[in-house]
Amino acid sequence: MQYQHEPDLNRSAVYDDGRLIGECCYDSSGQRWNIWHTEVDPAYGGQGIARELVELVRKAADEAGAELSATCSYAYKVLTEEQPG
Repeated sequence: MQYQHEPDLNRSAVYDDGRLIGECCYDSSGQRWNIWHTEVDPAYGGQGIARELVELVRKAADEAGAELSATCSYAYKVLTEEQPG
């Protein structure tokens, strides 16, 4: 599987053999990003793919110096969990 951030499409995405199987979409307004949708093909459920997609957007937002929030309930859960450390 290939994960990538696609800034022109405001999303992170994952492909399996070239086929899109999941995405985490966000709106960006300057230095404020909001994740509004996260979805993975049900055939790939339970593998942590959605979490990886959210984390990929988090990393891109951090690198861009953007403030990140989420109206997507799943992404909100991931973003507000205590980070190990």
